[in-house]
Amino acid sequence: MVEWLSQIDTQLFLFLNGLHHPLLDSVMVVFSGKLSWIPVYVFFLYLIIKYYRWQSIMVLLFVALLISVSDQVSVKAFKLVFERPRPCHVEELKPLIHLVNDRCGGAFGFVSSHAANSFALAGFLWLLLRSHFRLIGPVVFTYAILVSYSRIYLGVHYPGDILAGGIIGFLIAVGVYYLFSIAERYFCRRSC
Repeated sequence: MVEWLSQIDTQLFLFLNGLHHPLLDSVMVVFSGKLSWIPVYVFFLYLIIKYYRWQSIMVLLFVALLISVSDQVSVKAFKLVFERPRPCHVEELKPLIHLVNDRCGGAFGFVSSHAANSFALAGFLWLLLRSHFRLIGPVVFTYAILVSYSRIYLGVHYPGDILAGGIIGFLIAVGVYYLFSIAERYFCRRSC
């Protein structure tokens, strides 16, 4: 069963990675970069401040916790445990992969930290802002999908790495949002 899933993952990776165009290469590098998204993060910060005012500091502390947990779980509980090589490190796949800028990344790819972190942030912001800003879902999940897909396009992750990373990130978002809700009720009782 595992071998069959791995074969499907590889075939889907080769198909999706094969859908490339020279004009998209630089776009996908931008989508994959952390600094490229600063304007989007500023927009998210604006929404947090707009709807949470003085509580924004607490929200940002929980966002920092969220990203720290998501990043550490994706590396220490998955990459270093499963040690699944990235597709660009698999010798028989190398001639078939469109690897942009010859950048492959670390040895292991399961799960994608980019996917875990972006879906953790998207999930948390969606839970946090959904009652205030009805378009938050499409905005944050489009961001997470673009970041995640760019990793397949660039040749550094299988779709399974992305899917698992996204699910883990979203589950972490739910847990951290639950903790935030408890903290918000506690502090609101004292100062609201």
